[in-house]
Amino acid sequence: MTKNIELNEKIKNHGENLKYIFKLDPSIDAIKLCKSLFRLENKAHKLALDYCNSGNSHNRAVENILKKAGVLLNITDIDQIFFNGDARGYALKISDKFVKNHNIFKDWGGYGIIAPDFRNYLSKEKTKIDTTPTGLDAVDHLINRELLNAQIDG
Repeated sequence: MTKNIELNEKIKNHGENLKYIFKLDPSIDAIKLCKSLFRLENKAHKLALDYCNSGNSHNRAVENILKKAGVLLNITDIDQIFFNGDARGYALKISDKFVKNHNIFKDWGGYGIIAPDFRNYLSKEKTKIDTTPTGLDAVDHLINRELLNAQIDG
């Protein structure tokens, strides 16, 4: 299976799970839903990163992102989703109580992830890829290896 097919399957399955959990219209395109949510996740993650790096709080922008996600997910109870300001993880999450008994992508804390990046979860190729340096990379590799050997020996 190619990586694109596998990625599309993971995205579609996640979208179908979101549609089930939030009781969305079955005619909604699961992949388009996930892509829209992923764009919001990227915006929210940038805000979390800005807050982490500079301390700038973007409350109004966060509220707007949560409202847009709420519209896409047909949420009436705003406590179902929230913004996670920790830039080391996903920014848009679903309450752990709300997803407790649902099949949805979750983090280690049990919170549902609204828009995970499935590129990191694709199966590994079974064929070994030759990573032997070639050309100038090979020369750099040999020079670095000689420098390392000199430090170890010297």
